[in-house]
Amino acid sequence: MKYLIRSIKYFIWFVILFSLIILALMFTGTAGGDVETMFIGGYSAFWKIAAIFAAVAAVYPNFGFMKRLIPTPDGIPADKTVISGYMEALGYIPEKTGPGVQTFRHKSTASKFSRMYEDRITFTDTADGTTVEGLRKDVTRIASGLEHRLNNMSNQ
Repeated sequence: MKYLIRSIKYFIWFVILFSLIILALMFTGTAGGDVETMFIGGYSAFWKIAAIFAAVAAVYPNFGFMKRLIPTPDGIPADKTVISGYMEALGYIPEKTGPGVQTFRHKSTASKFSRMYEDRITFTDTADGTTVEGLRKDVTRIASGLEHRLNNMSNQ
């Protein structure tokens, strides 16, 4: 269900972005105001464009979101206070904390909007360490930094 919702969000985002670009081209005089002359096939081109947007939106959540394991010594889950401190330093606030699971959301409304309110980062304790789940670019950045911080703490 989460995958379907994400796909629909991305489809809507693509349509809005496309519309804004077309409007900007029309208002600057770069493109004519008539749809029949702007696109080969006129209005029937919108269905083709929408099909392309739907195809991209259908597969993007597969590539845009990920889970990453942060290995810890002896498979002991990462300390929740270290995770909380690190996430707060990055501008995230705790959303839920439970046994073995912590979730965080971005505190900035602009950041939430730019991520289409898909800004949730979830930490889950596993047998091998801690798993981070969320947007690919955020997970990569957070997991790398947290892994570095945890390794520095275990070396001291």
